[in-house]
Amino acid sequence: MFDDSMFMCQAYNEAEIALEKGEVPVGAVVVCENRIIARAHNMTEALTDVTAHAEMQAITAAANFLGGKYLNECTLYVTLEPCVMCAGALAWSQIGKVVYGASDEKRGFSRLSENILHPKTEVISGVMADECAQIVKVFFKAKRG
Repeated sequence: MFDDSMFMCQAYNEAEIALEKGEVPVGAVVVCENRIIARAHNMTEALTDVTAHAEMQAITAAANFLGGKYLNECTLYVTLEPCVMCAGALAWSQIGKVVYGASDEKRGFSRLSENILHPKTEVISGVMADECAQIVKVFFKAKRG
């Protein structure tokens, strides 16, 4: 049985890969018709690119897989609430659904406006929230020593 927790586990696996690489541990997967079509994690350090967030990487990979820029039949699972930049890109992709784990009280898009996303995009928050928040806390605690 496919459910949000199962796919969020896959996004979490991507966050763990990011952590191993010294990136902020955020992971994402894009699902279409109960099939993962894109996997990604933060790559801002590796690519020296502030826009290389997990969501941006996943959007690009999914669009390439589908051969089109619109993801209206897809769901993005991401371990941390998207920032405003990523929410804007998700709006342009017309993503059907966004499911995120932990809220981002400093940089999450919902702090500014829920209306950043496409009007038809469904949003679900809090899936595996504790685990998703913990991996980010551990990363920043280690970074700050």
